[in-house]
Amino acid sequence: MKQTDLLSYNNHPYNPGGTAFKRCMWYIINAIVFKSSLFPFYGIKNVLLRSFGAKIGSEVEIKPNVNIKYPWWLTIGNEVWIGENVWIDSLVPVTIGNNICISQGVTLLTGSHNYKKTTFDLITKPVILEDGVWLGAFSIVNAGVTAGSHAVLTAGSVATKNLEPYFIYQGNPAVKIRERLIE
Repeated sequence: MKQTDLLSYNNHPYNPGGTAFKRCMWYIINAIVFKSSLFPFYGIKNVLLRSFGAKIGSEVEIKPNVNIKYPWWLTIGNEVWIGENVWIDSLVPVTIGNNICISQGVTLLTGSHNYKKTTFDLITKPVILEDGVWLGAFSIVNAGVTAGSHAVLTAGSVATKNLEPYFIYQGNPAVKIRERLIE
């Protein structure tokens, strides 16, 4: 029976983007400003993200202790709230639309591994959150998932497949439980 051989693991052809210097500088800024409780200033965070290539709309509020892998793969629309301890694993593009609430402890994953290969190859796929999405506290959105307009992923749920617009999803894996009606 074959076994995983992590010694033969190879990231090729994955390219994280940016130069080695840019990635190193982002690592430092991310650790000091974003992953810290000491920097509650949204405006400064938005300026820093833009300076590293992120596309950031207006009225974006990023709370303390948010971890962003690579900002140059990140697009955030207008009126977006990103709660404490959110992890945006932007190995490839992450697109966050307008009027979105990403509650505390949410994880957006763009990478995984091919467990069927001995080399445990990296697999990357983008994440897309369309306008009006709400991700409940400590929910997880997996690589390749699109959350349709105004979809809701309830607290602690795990999205492994696309979420249809205007529906509420719950569980692990998340299943559609009812329509989202907005008054």
